[in-house]
Amino acid sequence: MKSLKALAHFLADSDHQLEVLQNDPERFPPFAQKLKEIGLMPLKPTGIEIFQVNMGKMCNQVCTHCHVDAGPDRKEIMTRATMQECLDVIRANPSLKTVDLTGGAPEMNPEFRWFVTELKRLNRHVIVRCNLTIILANKKYHDLPQFYKDNNIEVVSSLPFYTQDRTDRQRGNGVFEDSIKALQMLNDVGYGKPGTGLILNLVYNPAGAFLPPSQVSLEKEYKSELMKHYQIEFNSLFAITNIPISRYLDYLLVSGNYEEYMSKLINAFNPVAALNVMCRNTLSIGWDGYLYDCDFNQMLDLKIACAGKQHISQFDLQAFENRNIIVKQHCYGCTAGSGSSCGGAVAE
Repeated sequence: MKSLKALAHFLADSDHQLEVLQNDPERFPPFAQKLKEIGLMPLKPTGIEIFQVNMGKMCNQVCTHCHVDAGPDRKEIMTRATMQECLDVIRANPSLKTVDLTGGAPEMNPEFRWFVTELKRLNRHVIVRCNLTIILANKKYHDLPQFYKDNNIEVVSSLPFYTQDRTDRQRGNGVFEDSIKALQMLNDVGYGKPGTGLILNLVYNPAGAFLPPSQVSLEKEYKSELMKHYQIEFNSLFAITNIPISRYLDYLLVSGNYEEYMSKLINAFNPVAALNVMCRNTLSIGWDGYLYDCDFNQMLDLKIACAGKQHISQFDLQAFENRNIIVKQHCYGCTAGSGSSCGGAVAE
């Protein structure tokens, strides 16, 4: 194990190496070049339908693959005033049909329940990206399954694998056990059960420097194993590729896997996946109200390419639907193989 000082020096040196590698077009061709070759550059929206709102970076977990760098010590959190600005925009734009709440753990925002209730009053479909363990983290969260049900929320939850060792390795000791308990609580109120209309989807992220397997095949495995051992039911599995930014990028650099992983992503580039990337119908809103093409660009502070209209208070749907989407090398993660979005594979 490297000392913290040695690790800091290593990452600083790695940042320089990374810059050199990312500017080596023979080894790592620019993502924009790939899009140009298939007639998709500049990349344009197909119409904004989904508002993905980051409620804050505070989280009860510190996952190794987290691209948000979320954790218990993060203080960035969306205020009610910013939420109200989001509500005003959503009310004024009927085409914004779905609101996808993420974090951190979005439930840790003290205004979370108020915001969800107001969104439902606007008759919008609401998705909450729940890490499951938050339900058991504190008594004040124990009623979340019932709150979700009362508001007909779609719940999307990360479960890296259907075994304890692989899940705990990625998300921390004891996470698998708590996740199973939380899933059983969600099942108890009807989530994932046929005929209830209460949607419970799970998310798979690879635990190493490799691409997800077939989403269809993996979903069958998950459903079989979780039912067999824990009597857990759910609707769909989303297989999501790890994007080489933030903590996952640090892991790739420290483990010496960055070059190999990027080569895998580039060699697996799929034009069909590129046509269906989520940034084409989704707008990402940061905890402070600034606007981004996607959640990953948000973490890199790459605000949308609309000068003077980069904050929720300056919302202009027509301008945003005609903008050029900002693309960088990390975008290869969304277009590799079957593709990857917050809803899983896009080309399978």
